[in-house]
Amino acid sequence: MRLPLFSCKADCTFSAAASSLSGTAYACAMASTLPLFHLYGDPPDDQAFDFIHVETIASRSSIHDWTIHAHRHRNLSQILLIERGGGEMMFEAAKLPFAAPAAILVPAAIAHGFRFEPNMTDGWVLTFTEDAAGAFADRAGQAMARLRALAAQPIIPITDETERARLSALCAELAEEHSLAREGYRLAMRGLLALIAVGVVRLAASRARTGSVTLQPADATVARLRTLVDEFFRKEHQLGFYAEKLAMTVDRLNDHVKRATGVTAGHLIRQRVLTEAKRQLVFTALPIQDIAAELAFADPSHFARFFRKQTGMTPHEFRDQGG
Repeated sequence: MRLPLFSCKADCTFSAAASSLSGTAYACAMASTLPLFHLYGDPPDDQAFDFIHVETIASRSSIHDWTIHAHRHRNLSQILLIERGGGEMMFEAAKLPFAAPAAILVPAAIAHGFRFEPNMTDGWVLTFTEDAAGAFADRAGQAMARLRALAAQPIIPITDETERARLSALCAELAEEHSLAREGYRLAMRGLLALIAVGVVRLAASRARTGSVTLQPADATVARLRTLVDEFFRKEHQLGFYAEKLAMTVDRLNDHVKRATGVTAGHLIRQRVLTEAKRQLVFTALPIQDIAAELAFADPSHFARFFRKQTGMTPHEFRDQGG
């Protein structure tokens, strides 16, 4: 099997050089699955709260040969500002080229990795828990909800030099607050992060040619459905299960989700299962029958039919193409 561009198997060699990870045991233990990190190379921290971190792209990527292998953060989201250079991004199973100037959105739990142009690419990486961005003001919380929705297209070219310079200055100020830790720095960091988030939302809205910025909070029912799907999709594929959890009929839930998102609730469930199937096919060497069993398919042939209907190819073909 040909390994994907950002192979998680290579992670067994990266972490000891420049992270707080103790040796390579953690990364090697994760080699058969998609690695889950706090900051890249560090073990997960499920207790992280009110967390904002900022660093330059070069500070971490340069010591990893300008390649950040595919991984996830369970409870951390990221905004990257690409000021120079470019490269290629792995976003779930897709490979996406990018070039400066651009912003990149990475929501929590999304599989992602980067290969930057060596010694050329730089900019900023902002990493934060949701509470850090959303707990201090209504508009900022709305901006973060909008960012999660806009991350379906994660790369946002920046065509306005004035806006690029403004975002760059805000990131530099955020880094200064982070490093100096003066009185009130946490409040200042939250405010700066909110300004950056709103700026990126405006860029994304302009890209979509909406003509306005809509910072509406996520639909509560859809948000609850997504949370339930994330929790149970490995065992439950039937819409009736989720409708019962939400105290709704299947028809009512489907109609509500269709009005709010443009797709049915069943589609959201299928896409979540499909996303995990793609992750396992691209980022692990698990046998296809094991992936089928893990995702609650009755047998590998049922899984193959589902996968082909959704993608137009078999799981074997998808794996052989590296996604």
